[in-house]
Amino acid sequence: MSSNLVSKTKGDRVIWGIVVILTLISLLVVYSSTGSLAYKYSKSTESYLFKQFAFIVIGLFLIYFAHRVNYTIYARVAKILFLISIPLMIYTLMFGSKINSASRWITLPVINMTLQTSDLAKLALFMYLSLQLSRKQNVIKDFKKGFLPIVIPVVIICAVIAPANLSTALLVGATSFMLMFIGRVNTKHLLVSIGITLIPVVFLLTLAVSNYDKEAHKAKELPAIFDAGRIKTWVSRIQTFVYSNKNDETEKTYQINQAKIAIANGSWLGRGPGNSEARNFLPHSYSDFIYAIIIEEYGLFGAAFMIFIYLLFLHRCIRLYRKCPFAFGAFLALALSFTLVIQAIANMGVAVNAFPNTGVTLPLVSMGGSSFLFTCLSIGIILSVARNVEQLEGKNQPVIANEA
Repeated sequence: MSSNLVSKTKGDRVIWGIVVILTLISLLVVYSSTGSLAYKYSKSTESYLFKQFAFIVIGLFLIYFAHRVNYTIYARVAKILFLISIPLMIYTLMFGSKINSASRWITLPVINMTLQTSDLAKLALFMYLSLQLSRKQNVIKDFKKGFLPIVIPVVIICAVIAPANLSTALLVGATSFMLMFIGRVNTKHLLVSIGITLIPVVFLLTLAVSNYDKEAHKAKELPAIFDAGRIKTWVSRIQTFVYSNKNDETEKTYQINQAKIAIANGSWLGRGPGNSEARNFLPHSYSDFIYAIIIEEYGLFGAAFMIFIYLLFLHRCIRLYRKCPFAFGAFLALALSFTLVIQAIANMGVAVNAFPNTGVTLPLVSMGGSSFLFTCLSIGIILSVARNVEQLEGKNQPVIANEA
C-alpha cells in the first residue's frame, strides 16, 4: 500500500523534500522545547512528542489528499469558503475562547480541539483573491470592474481579523497587496489603498510614542477612550519594542530577553539537539519563540539553514507560478507561498527582536494545532497545482480546458 501511495505522489519533489525536512526538524525541536510545558501540566515530554508526531502524520495525509484533488475544484469552493469564513470570524470575536484578552479560537465539539478561525479566513481569502485576479485580467486596470471586486474581500477579512489579531491582519494585507501588484492591478489604486491602510498604523505608532515618558523610562496611562479592545496591548508592544533595552528586567521584556540569551548561547554551532537551557525559562518556546530554541541548539548555521529552506520553498513556488499556464493556479500557488514565507519571516524576526511580538507560529515547525494543519492544507493545494503542471509537461497538451 505504501508503494502505491508513493507512486501516486506527484508534484514538485523539492517541495515534498522541504516538507519532510521541516517536519523532522519540528519533531526534534518540539520534543526539546516542551519540557517546561510538560512540567506545568504534569505530563511527560514524550506525550508531546507523540502528539506532534500524530499532527505530522495527519498533516502529511492532508497534503497528500489535497494534492490529489484537481486544483480547479478549489476555484469552485473559493467563494463558498470565503462567505463562510466571515460569519465564523464574527462568531469567534463575540463568543470564542479568550486567551490573553484575544478571542481567536473556537472549540470544536466532540474532538475538543481549538480552531483558530483566522487560519481558515486566510486560506479562503487567498483562494478567492486568486480566482478574482484570474477572472478580472481583462478589466484589471478599471477601478469599479477590476479593483473594487478584488480589494473589498481583502478589506473585509482584514477587518474581522484585526480586532483580535492585528499582526495577522497586517500580514494578510501585505500578502494581498503583493499579489495584487503581481496581478497587474493599477499601481495608483494600490498606492492609495496602502496609504489608507497606513493611517491606523501611523496612529498607533504616534499613540505609543506620545504616551511614553522617556525620562522616567515608563509608559504613561492611556486615556480611557482607548480601553476598548486590544489597543492598550498593541501600544504596549510597540513601546516595548522601541524603548526597551538590554538592562530592562520587566514582565514585558522577559520573553525577548530570554530569547536573546538563547541566541547568545547558540553561537555558531549551537549546544546540540536537546541541550537548550532557555527552554526552561522562555514562554512559548515550542511555538512563537521556537526559532530561538533552534538557534540555541543548532547555532547560527542552523538558523541560516532554516532561512534557506523557506527561501527555497518560495523559489520553487515562484518557478511554479511561471510555469503554470492557467492564471488561477499560478496566482493560487504564489499567494499561498507568500503567506507561509512571510509568516515564517515574521516569526523568526520576532525571535531575534527585529519585529514586535506578533504571536505567529513558524510554519511546519511550531507545535501542532489548527495552524499546522492549515499550513499542510495550503502546501497540499500548492502541490496540486504542481501536479497539474507536471501532467501538462508530461503530455505536452492541456489537461484542463478551462479553470472555473
